[in-house]
Amino acid sequence: VQLVESGGGLVQTGGSLRLSCAASGRTFSRYAVAWFRRAPGKEREFVASIVGGDGITDYANSVKGRFTISRDNAKNTVYLQMNSLKPEDTAIFYCAASLRTYNSRQAIMYDSWGQGTQVTVSS
Repeated sequence: VQLVESGGGLVQTGGSLRLSCAASGRTFSRYAVAWFRRAPGKEREFVASIVGGDGITDYANSVKGRFTISRDNAKNTVYLQMNSLKPEDTAIFYCAASLRTYNSRQAIMYDSWGQGTQVTVSS
């Protein structure tokens, strides 16, 4: 499956953005999809995931209560709604998909990756 992220940009502290991850392929609904991010000078980290079938979600503690992951299988798209953004959320955000995992936080479990979209939160 091929993934393309969009929706990044520059926003002030406390603002909101919605990222989209559009996928090709007819079986996208079966894939677990996750968002990861890489901040400047830091390692890539897990943000959120959603499973293919029942829509169960998982969030990193740092974004829980502020970010919401969802999917529209009819549109082959996964979204990441980000509210109450903080400067420390500044990063390149990547979506990733996998048939090998149910709901993993480990990047190695995801086989398909998008090119990333930049999110910058100004203070």
